[in-house]
Amino acid sequence: MSSPESLQQFKNLVGIKFQLYNSLFTSLPFHKIEKTGILLSVLLMQCDEGYKKQSNPEEIIENFFKTQTALVSEADKLDILFRFVQYMERQVVLFDALEDAAFTQVNDVNGKGTIKALALEIEQQKKEKEFAEKLKDFSIQLVLTAHPTQFYRGAVLGIINDLTKAVSVNNENNIYSYLQQLGRTPFFQQQKPTPFDEATILIWYLRNIFYHAAGKIVTAIKNSFGDAVSASNQIIKMGFWPGGDRDGNPFVKAATTLQVANSLKDAILKSYHFDIIKLRRRLTFKGVDIALISLDKKLHNCLYNPSDDEEMNVPFLHSSLQDIRNQLVHDHNSLFVELVEELINKTEIFGMHFASLDVRQESSVHGELLNAVAANSKILQDNYAGLDSTKKIDIITKIVEQIDGNSLTDELHKDALELVKVIKTIQQNNGELGCNRYIISQCHSALNAMEVIGIFLLGGWKAEDLTVDIVPLFETVDDLQLAAETMRTLYENDFYKKHLQRRKNKQTIMLGFSDGTKDGGYLMANWSIYKAKEALTTISKQYEIDVVFFDGRGGPPARGGGKTNQFYASMGKNISNKEIQLTIQGQTVSSNFGTIDSAKYNMEQLIHAGISNGLITDNEITLQTNEEDILQQLAAASYDSYIALKEHPYFIEYLANASPLRFYAETNIGSRPTKRGSSNRIELKDLRAIPFVGAWSQIKQNVSGYYGVGTALEKLHKQGKFKEIKEMYNQSLFFKTLLDNCEMAMAKCFFPLTGFLQNHPVYGEIWNMLQEEFELTKKYIGKLSGKTMLMENFPVDQLSIQMRERIVLPLVTIQQYALTKVRVMEENDEKNPLKETYEKLVMRCSFGIINAGRNSV
Repeated sequence: MSSPESLQQFKNLVGIKFQLYNSLFTSLPFHKIEKTGILLSVLLMQCDEGYKKQSNPEEIIENFFKTQTALVSEADKLDILFRFVQYMERQVVLFDALEDAAFTQVNDVNGKGTIKALALEIEQQKKEKEFAEKLKDFSIQLVLTAHPTQFYRGAVLGIINDLTKAVSVNNENNIYSYLQQLGRTPFFQQQKPTPFDEATILIWYLRNIFYHAAGKIVTAIKNSFGDAVSASNQIIKMGFWPGGDRDGNPFVKAATTLQVANSLKDAILKSYHFDIIKLRRRLTFKGVDIALISLDKKLHNCLYNPSDDEEMNVPFLHSSLQDIRNQLVHDHNSLFVELVEELINKTEIFGMHFASLDVRQESSVHGELLNAVAANSKILQDNYAGLDSTKKIDIITKIVEQIDGNSLTDELHKDALELVKVIKTIQQNNGELGCNRYIISQCHSALNAMEVIGIFLLGGWKAEDLTVDIVPLFETVDDLQLAAETMRTLYENDFYKKHLQRRKNKQTIMLGFSDGTKDGGYLMANWSIYKAKEALTTISKQYEIDVVFFDGRGGPPARGGGKTNQFYASMGKNISNKEIQLTIQGQTVSSNFGTIDSAKYNMEQLIHAGISNGLITDNEITLQTNEEDILQQLAAASYDSYIALKEHPYFIEYLANASPLRFYAETNIGSRPTKRGSSNRIELKDLRAIPFVGAWSQIKQNVSGYYGVGTALEKLHKQGKFKEIKEMYNQSLFFKTLLDNCEMAMAKCFFPLTGFLQNHPVYGEIWNMLQEEFELTKKYIGKLSGKTMLMENFPVDQLSIQMRERIVLPLVTIQQYALTKVRVMEENDEKNPLKETYEKLVMRCSFGIINAGRNSV
């Protein structure tokens, strides 16, 4: 809930300043830039008026050309539309920079949900002992992924960073210079990034943001709570997927994984070295200076002269810094000791690995590899492929012979075997935390988990030395419902049981929101994950296993994003919450963690949510029994509604034609293909969740974030259960957060944009189904909240979304105009030489539209 002061600050520091600095664009010395800015303002007004009159995008754009320009040729018209796109892209960047600069004024960085607030709450409630006990095993782990949900190139991200700093101090000369730089900097990436390119961008965030923010947080906690912080458990951990996530990405090889791991180590050593250099400027005292010079030299040699074989590891670094700290305390009146303590804390957090590099692969690859081993060697039975799961698991646990990868013919299989050897190398170089998790996506059974162990054994690992966690990823509604039984089978397997014992009886399980939402709709996906967590917590307790949930959450609510800290704060003791682990991806990285201040604030919010839950707010259970019953009924009704939509014969065809879905691959924003399989035809089952959700967001219909919710609420209302639903809304933070995030998705919908499709002979029925469900959901959320506008409880977020949506209104109009041109050409089999240009225009519009949605988190 935003305060009136926060809203006023946002209006002053973002709203008014945007109008002020946006006017600078019109005076920039670029070709036709002034005319572009003026004409764009006119187009925005015509969009407003046109949609009120129920005009379609083609009519609005053509009317603009007719009334405001003298342009005749199609090529000239396209030229000015491209210039509009470039202009709006830069408006979005300016808005991003203004929001980042205003962050500490708009948000109470010392208020609710922060470490300072937590310290005060613990002191007031005299919970120091309970807090110390909690910190023995509580942590948050943020895992950076390269999922393509943001279109900024690295160069543009750098400009945003510099522009933010200039805006913070009102440096008009720099602001003007950076806006000029922005005008000359291409936004479009000519080639797809490699997995290593993606890793390099995110390593920048590790070095420049997370390294500093995490160090400050842990130092603040230690300063407030002293010995309560356990030396054996880090409160903050970082994870990393680029270079390790090979699910559907043929460009990630074993060599890539090793290259990224080496870069992570190199980056953390450089960060330590830079801090040591800064310390030398302050710690010029006798004795201390010699120790720092020695440490500086050893780090330098480790980085730049590895052939010298200087030993540099965490114990050595930690011991050296502790000695320096002790000298400061005993001989120099503790002067600047806090600087050394913060660096010590950083070494404890980041070690020699910086971030744990996770490996992920799709389950079918493992099964195919073992079948190939059986066919090409004597290690497995000849008829292995035809055996049932129980017999296959039994055979896997008895593997003692290593296979020669050269006996296999498939390059993917060879690489999978090489990977398990690379993991051992990474652990030797970076420590075990450098790479110690193997995630199995599309995990359907216990066999899928055991197959991975089989590959490690075939790759030369001994069972008793396997220092890798096997992490099943359950995503679809069916897999989530079967997850507890899958884990029961694993827990009861003697081989796996011994493996878990060696891993301190800790089992990490990943739960994916994105594919669950695509599979079963918004409510059912969230409900299925909740019930899976509840069942997995229960089954794990039965077998005395500490289960840790790793949430695969995207940026928008349709992919599990939204206000995630509220979800964690709502969890009761029926859901394991010793650790909070979640993916951070795409626009979430830059929007929530793009500056040290915002990263520190949002990390503190997660820490507070996890620690206060069960300590300050003692939630026995997440939902009462009657609330679970109601939510189950809502989820079931919502699921039926969503499935009816999904199974409509023109559902995927509608999305492919009304949205820029088929142009996603041409944006060059990620190394991974947009869909599984090699078929040119778009099939829902092959389509990845990111382009699926992203396509809906670009046509302002955000189906994955609301569809079925209104129908479900109406159904139970007719059954006389609305009073119970309203009580649950007012009393359950879990349910309220579900609907808050649903509101966020709906606040970005704008059906007049595609209103021309309501009477289309093929797509009209789909459009009307979506629009009616939107209005029904909006109506019932209003009944529950008592508000007349979406997101009225969050006025700052509401205003941010409104302003961003207004910036891109001409952009989405241009995109639909271009899509309509392409669709008509294809329907009429028209050979227009400009068709390719229209397609490029569709794709280019995607940049600003997606980037403008960064506040979806």
